[in-house]
Amino acid sequence: MKKTLIARATGVVLSGLLVACGGDGASGDLPSVSQPGKFFNRTATFAVCSQVGASCEDNTPTAAEIVAASEDGMTLVYTNSLKGEIGFVDIVDPANPKPLGRLDMGGEPTSVTVLGAHALVAVNTSQNFTNVSGKLVVVDMAQRSVVTEIQLGGQPDSVARSKDGRYVAVVIENERDETLGNGAPPQAPSGYLTIVDTVGAPSTWKTRVVDLKGLAALYPEDAEPEYVSINDDNVAVVTMQENNHLVLVDLPTGKVVRHFSAGAVTLTQVDLTDAPRPNLVSLTQTQANRLREPDGVTWFSKTQFATANEGDLNGGSRGFSIFHTDGTVAYDAGNTLEHLVARIGHTNDKRSDAKGNEPENVAFGRFEGTDYLFVASERSSVVAVYDMGQKNQPVFKQVLPAALAPEGVLAIPSRNLLIAASENDDRATSPTLRSALNIYQYQSAPAAYPTIQSVNRADGTPIPWSALSGLVAAPTGSVVYGIDDSFFRGNRIFEIDTSAKPASLRREIRITDPNGKIAALAAVLPAAKDANAFDATDLAAMVNADGSVNLDPEGIALASSGGFWIASEGAGTVGEAARPVLTANLVFKLSATGVIEEVIQLPADVNARQQRFGFEGIAESNGKLVVAFQRAWAGETQPRIGVYDLAAKTWQFMFYPLDAVTSPNKGWVGLSDLTALGNNRFLVIERDNQGGPDARIKKLYRIDLTGVANGATLGKTLVRDVLPDLRTTKGLVVEKIEGLAVLANGEVLLVNDNDGVDENNGETWLFNLGKLVLN
Repeated sequence: MKKTLIARATGVVLSGLLVACGGDGASGDLPSVSQPGKFFNRTATFAVCSQVGASCEDNTPTAAEIVAASEDGMTLVYTNSLKGEIGFVDIVDPANPKPLGRLDMGGEPTSVTVLGAHALVAVNTSQNFTNVSGKLVVVDMAQRSVVTEIQLGGQPDSVARSKDGRYVAVVIENERDETLGNGAPPQAPSGYLTIVDTVGAPSTWKTRVVDLKGLAALYPEDAEPEYVSINDDNVAVVTMQENNHLVLVDLPTGKVVRHFSAGAVTLTQVDLTDAPRPNLVSLTQTQANRLREPDGVTWFSKTQFATANEGDLNGGSRGFSIFHTDGTVAYDAGNTLEHLVARIGHTNDKRSDAKGNEPENVAFGRFEGTDYLFVASERSSVVAVYDMGQKNQPVFKQVLPAALAPEGVLAIPSRNLLIAASENDDRATSPTLRSALNIYQYQSAPAAYPTIQSVNRADGTPIPWSALSGLVAAPTGSVVYGIDDSFFRGNRIFEIDTSAKPASLRREIRITDPNGKIAALAAVLPAAKDANAFDATDLAAMVNADGSVNLDPEGIALASSGGFWIASEGAGTVGEAARPVLTANLVFKLSATGVIEEVIQLPADVNARQQRFGFEGIAESNGKLVVAFQRAWAGETQPRIGVYDLAAKTWQFMFYPLDAVTSPNKGWVGLSDLTALGNNRFLVIERDNQGGPDARIKKLYRIDLTGVANGATLGKTLVRDVLPDLRTTKGLVVEKIEGLAVLANGEVLLVNDNDGVDENNGETWLFNLGKLVLN
């Protein structure tokens, strides 16, 4: 047993903290100091599809799972398991990463690290779950060519190198078949750890095997090692996720020097229910004795390491933990990560019944004298940053947005850079999903993200929010009101103070129907023409037992008589059995407390044309309501602008001329929010349904309804192409800009809808475009 391990067990600290090197750690003697004026901000996003073609117009799915850097920190290498290759990226200028090409691995690359001039790639070549094999491919970084291959005998999942360059540790997981029986272990063959002695030329390197069977109390005969990290004493810590176990291995001798259970956590005030859509985030439940089941792990001193407690079988404690090498827990994050993602609109409610935000990986680095821990959340697509200056008391520093599903995290302190590799990619979806390398820089600047965060409720939990659609400004000051859409049940209006940085979501107003206004619609519904028509049963589903309602609020406006107007988009298409009409497009008048006071319907002949792209923005001006339809309805070529006379209770309609589709990924163009400018003029969002490299149309137009006849086509004037504004986030372009408001001082605000973090990375950006020329 190593001397430091014995010393730690007796409570004596013999070494200082570590500085990360390629994610594996390196020693240092100086105390950590806080840097209150310095933050990490995203400086660029490298879409992996740009390795295939600069314009990313190829539909081939790609991935960036694990990432490493050359010794000088100027080149990144990442694993692309979907393509069976690794990719190289030039980050000499981190704000302008450039593709350097790809290299086939002859199998599925699962992990990578860098040792000197070589990238060491773990590659799975297994035929199936029982006939397992794998190799460590040694790649010349400069030539981007294979030097040699070392057979590993099993399916590798993680690789790490020692700081002194003498050892490489490779986790051989031999993963289980989740479709076999109930998917649980034991399933042969068992996993193990392979040690590669890396002194000399790669062709001379030898391997040793460390048996991990019989250590864990759970499934002792089927070791399921997942991740590995090496400290300065050449001790490897191995997470055994399904076994809920941690193992310490002395690499020089190949001996297991200590092993212990990862233990369990009791979580309180978390959401454990994935209700059928519409969803609901309720931070009120308790989960007792939840196994941690750690995935990623990193040393940050010779005697302490941190784990990302993702979970797999029956576990996942939704946070991270700090362990001493004697197995005692120095710190556990408890419910704090779950509360963090709820506060910033990143809760993935579809995962609430599983493992929540799923912390996937951790990394450590010392940046300009300050020690930081980085925790990547796979399902909420963020990286949480913690100041580690106070022993055993991580202090939350900030949270960083990432492309969908960050898997690998890499600190490069020598260059003040942090990298997160996001693996999900699907160009056929909307919004467009592209795997990416997120590049962040440590700089003397305020944190750019989040742009909105909520305050606490009375019970101490944050107001959970997401899926913002419409936006409207208060008549004075800097307050705006937003609303969530049909992703959630029990729809709410949010009061947001934009003078705070980030903007403070400080109040929620639940929409309710205590007076039965929705049920009363049944008496005036037109006779159903077919079984798919909107009927009384559909009305009943719109109201919950507590009086809250399930609408699809896409637009919000202030009512001149007090309270709000809400434009609720209908669901379904008339005559289409696959998408039956479940709700009509409706306008609701609400009191200031959210009580429904009135419901306005479209004329029957217009409802007969309903398509699933209906009401979006709404505004009140000069005694009239103006409502934007997103796309053209049946038999029409352009979307409608509806004008409802509040006194006469009559509708008129004009048509809006959309721009033609220009995205290489095709899709469609439609309308989102609109806001009144006065004098019968309105500002409108026109956008395509494309994100990332495929986004082309994200524009603000002005329309003037003065003198336009019923049924006529409007003219429009371009006010601003906001695509350059969307690119200022340095991330992939967000697709759904859906909220628009003009403050009393003339500043224009824009916000995007993150789809409730459903097949979406969850980024919500509140843009202040300044004072535009609007008239």
